[in-house]
Amino acid sequence: MSNFEQFHFDFYQSNYTIDDQEEGCNSYGSNKNLSGSTKIQTGEQPPAGAFAPSDMLLSAKSYTGQILQPTHSTNTLSHLDYADGFDEEPPLLEELGINFEHIWQKTLTVLNPMKPADGSIMNETDLTGPIIFCLALGATLLLAGKVHFGYVYGMSAIGCLVMHALLNLMSDLGVSHGCVASVLGYCLLPMVILSSSAVVFSLQGTPGILLALLIIGWCSLSASKIFTSALSMEGQQLLIAYPCALLYGLFALLTVF
Repeated sequence: MSNFEQFHFDFYQSNYTIDDQEEGCNSYGSNKNLSGSTKIQTGEQPPAGAFAPSDMLLSAKSYTGQILQPTHSTNTLSHLDYADGFDEEPPLLEELGINFEHIWQKTLTVLNPMKPADGSIMNETDLTGPIIFCLALGATLLLAGKVHFGYVYGMSAIGCLVMHALLNLMSDLGVSHGCVASVLGYCLLPMVILSSSAVVFSLQGTPGILLALLIIGWCSLSASKIFTSALSMEGQQLLIAYPCALLYGLFALLTVF
């Protein structure tokens, strides 16, 4: 029994010693790994003559490039592009299609029926002047005691549609709804003069009727002249003036009666 106990003691004693050695080796390896990872993280290079793996040497090299330092910031570029685009933008009135010079030239063309019309200027969809003249006609009729805003806009819309159809049938170039509305609206200016005179005195008499006929001829002559120059319809001015006279005759009836 003593030999067996001695063998048993030696067996466990030697096994315990081997486990302790392995644990010590493992702890030494773990400490070595920790120290190596610390060196890799801190970027320190191992001393000369010491063994170091290739990945450790690659990671230890410092990066000399510029990180996250672009030459031009994206915000700066977008700001510069926005500033350049803002400087190159046209004025607000030009974007809305409001040109006071063209409005003044069209008004002078209507006020002077004998003046030749510029087809390049008249062939535009400018509705600023027509809206102002329609409001002025309704306001002067209101001052005379006649609330006819609905009639003014209704007859203007129907007249524009009818004239658009007639002009497209008569001309080879064709015309848009905006151009027809612009010309008819600008030529409504003499009718505003007639309605303004109705505020001062009554037009239900011979002088008033003669003045109304004069204004109708004025409006129709100006409109036909502009349509003829804008659509290149030479020799057809009288044919265009007739439906224009019928349209402006309705506005004259509203003004006189």
